[in-house]
Amino acid sequence: MVVPELPAHRPLQAPPRLKDVAAKVGVSTATVSRALTGSGPVSSKTRQRVEEAAKELGFVPSHHASSLASGRSRNIGVVLPYVDRWFFATVLDGIAGTLTGAGYDAALYNLQGENFLESVLTDFLLRRHLDAAAVVSLRLDPSETEQLFSAGIPLAGIGGSLEGAPTVSVDDLDAGLRATNHLIELGHRRIAFVGGPPEAGRSFPMASDRRRGFERAMTAAGLEIDPRWLLVADFTFSGAYQRVKSLLAAPADRPTAIFAAADEMATGAILAAANLGLQVPGDLSVIGIDAHPIGEAFGLTTVNQHARQQGTRAAQLLLQQLSGDPVTASHELHPTNFLVRSSTAPPV
Repeated sequence: MVVPELPAHRPLQAPPRLKDVAAKVGVSTATVSRALTGSGPVSSKTRQRVEEAAKELGFVPSHHASSLASGRSRNIGVVLPYVDRWFFATVLDGIAGTLTGAGYDAALYNLQGENFLESVLTDFLLRRHLDAAAVVSLRLDPSETEQLFSAGIPLAGIGGSLEGAPTVSVDDLDAGLRATNHLIELGHRRIAFVGGPPEAGRSFPMASDRRRGFERAMTAAGLEIDPRWLLVADFTFSGAYQRVKSLLAAPADRPTAIFAAADEMATGAILAAANLGLQVPGDLSVIGIDAHPIGEAFGLTTVNQHARQQGTRAAQLLLQQLSGDPVTASHELHPTNFLVRSSTAPPV
């Protein structure tokens, strides 16, 4: 039997190291680290040279090693009240995508009451299990933010201002005002509103602000606000469907338009109208806020609040703080824009 010859043994080649990339580019290892992890200021030209050299050498940065060197966990907590609603899931996607690109992991904390938030603040953040925190649509007391800052833990918020921390949100009052004015400018005078329940506890006044925008636009136009047409749902498709169907069931006393404070409620309103044999927008115009993907299928006119970009911006503010760059503790208003589709038209 002829035994085939085995190929000659080749010694294993050591993987490229940080200093190999630094030597190829002619910069320090610290500069290479900052360029590849996004953890500090590096010129765009130098970053490009470092990335090209790392690719040529086959160098893959070890975030585990950098964690040991820096004493960081490279985990950032994201605290939010819901994960099963479109806005929060989309914001989370923007946060997680940005953090992953910078070599960080997002640790999700779905709020289950006041006591749970307290445990997140103390048991996890203050024990250094997490490097920083993004708080979505939840109000923190000044004493809580000060507690985190005293422990050297950066913080960023979405949905409203937090004392001492950079935050981002849309102007909900202005969004409600613009949505209602769109209907008024089309010629509607009998306009109903579908919103959420009044905020309580740690929630920011998002629903209340959108309703205030509606009321302000109606008052400025000299239009009556019928209390029977101020509907309270739960920001869900089914909740709005039931309430709008009841409202539209009286043929002699119907609004010609509905402003819903969220797209899921707006699509529920459209389906309620359809089930009663009403045409949208022929018999009823409907507008929402969000730019939820389901709205496109319904031809829904909406105010795009760019939820994913809000998450991206909050993550950028956290990374900037972690890199040591100064960040102003101010509240940024994220721009919104109209998506005019087929669900709104002048009244017949």
